[in-house]
Amino acid sequence: MTSKLKKILVLGVVTAGLFPAMTVFGGSNPVHYLKAGLSEEPKTLNIWLASDRWSLSVLSQIYQGLITRHPETLELTPWLAEDLPVYDPETLSYTVTLRDAKWSDGSPLTAQDVAFTANLIKEFKIPRHFDRWSFVKAIEVLDPKTVRFVLETPMAIFLSRTLATPIVSKKEWEPVAQNARNAEKPLTALINHEIKTPVGNGPFSVKEWKEGAYLFMTRNPHFFGSGQKIGGRVMGPFIDGIIFKFFGTSDAAILSLKKGDIDMFWWSVQAGYIEDLQKDPKITLFKNERSAMYYMGFNLRKPPFDDAVLRRAVAILIDKGFIVTRILQGDGARMDSVVPAGNKFYYCPPDTVWGEGLSRQERVKAAWWLLKEAGYSWKTPPVNDAGAVVKGRHIRLPDGTPMEGFTILTPPADYDPLRAMSGTIIQEWLREFGMPASAKPMAFGSLIDQVKVRREFDAFILAYGKLSLDPDWIRSFFHSRHDKVRGLNMSGYHNPEFDRISDESATVMDENQRRERVCRMQKILMRDLPYIPLYTPKMIEAVRNDRFSGWVNTLEGIGNPWSFCVLKPEAP
Repeated sequence: MTSKLKKILVLGVVTAGLFPAMTVFGGSNPVHYLKAGLSEEPKTLNIWLASDRWSLSVLSQIYQGLITRHPETLELTPWLAEDLPVYDPETLSYTVTLRDAKWSDGSPLTAQDVAFTANLIKEFKIPRHFDRWSFVKAIEVLDPKTVRFVLETPMAIFLSRTLATPIVSKKEWEPVAQNARNAEKPLTALINHEIKTPVGNGPFSVKEWKEGAYLFMTRNPHFFGSGQKIGGRVMGPFIDGIIFKFFGTSDAAILSLKKGDIDMFWWSVQAGYIEDLQKDPKITLFKNERSAMYYMGFNLRKPPFDDAVLRRAVAILIDKGFIVTRILQGDGARMDSVVPAGNKFYYCPPDTVWGEGLSRQERVKAAWWLLKEAGYSWKTPPVNDAGAVVKGRHIRLPDGTPMEGFTILTPPADYDPLRAMSGTIIQEWLREFGMPASAKPMAFGSLIDQVKVRREFDAFILAYGKLSLDPDWIRSFFHSRHDKVRGLNMSGYHNPEFDRISDESATVMDENQRRERVCRMQKILMRDLPYIPLYTPKMIEAVRNDRFSGWVNTLEGIGNPWSFCVLKPEAP
């Protein structure tokens, strides 16, 4: 078979949208393409613009960083780097030696590319990346395989976050950067540069992107990991490519998986599909912990939630076990700290778990007693003179004024049914207690605008779906300097003690000393409760088991670079 005919056959299969076969035969050897479903189409292949999950999923196969996380231990593991960096405390510098590597066009990947990437981020102050590089004073190329980073001040995120930055090709991006410098708005010009077939250093390269239909990637023959043993695994890829198919709904993707038109659905499966999928012997479900926080946040800038005692009472009234059992149907875990329990090193159990082990009546009594002692009153208290729990009515603040009605904003049910239902049940628990609560679903973009930009809200239920294992995000979410329009401190939390400890944690290089500070930060937050962590859902992913094997389970699921590097076709 000629190469041209082979290409026509492959593209014919793809454009049909049916994906009926596992292999396309070229000569005597079968060609194996993994067919993966995405809920949405990538927005861009410009690494500096990409922020949506779908773009980042594709780009994770194209661009790699110097280090990564081991899938089992979650420890930092050299990736593009040959070994972990060498630290010199006297010069406050890290020296990194690169593996022998090439770009997907066959040109050598050198320390010049690493330095160019870092300087590009610093020069253009590229969002989502600049904070990780702003404290790097100098990037020195010592030889083609060695680069030294000199820091202005010790920063704990350098190893775990800065060195995980995707490295780009100087040859490809230097002319783009030069054109951007001459533009009226350089950053805008850089991030809006259109790229269809990026030059990458990852296991796969883009072959063709037919917008609205599919994105076709082929194995990168120059991938630095091929044949190497990294993290105890021999790297491939052992498949010939990936065909990404875009689905507008989960219903369509799940149906395609059951029919065999795709091999995996790269998205967490909702509870309503699980029972049906479990009945299919050709489908395997993988369940993994997530590094995620689903939470209720408050506006601390105004009554009534400027009172920490009231927030504690709300925390007592919320039955997280009920939410996990009934709404998540057991596929998740309650959260009692802002750090997910899956982050085994930095997670610290709180001193007090509000409402732990209490029945509904006991919760009401505990919350009533707490608020009564703080000066709250009711027209009809939720606990009567005989000590029985009744429906509370018309709660009053300590100054005697009636509590005004407040709204709990949630995403709509078609965006996230779990958060929408959680808002409704919390509304009912608070109403039974006498609080004038109303849950209000709102289009996600409007909700974010209301909370982060207009800052006109009482409470909300949102989530951080993929938190870094490095806990510096706690400082970003709750430090007082981030209480600003579009800032990450959405609740308006101010605590000088927390600010001081969080700033210390950012510059402590010893992991154990840093953990001690991070634990103190968690305990302060669970005392003050600017957020009430609710739950972490399981990452549930569905794949066909009759075509490929070797999926790697880790935090956040099997859709990770390790899986795609070691996945192998099943024998026919």
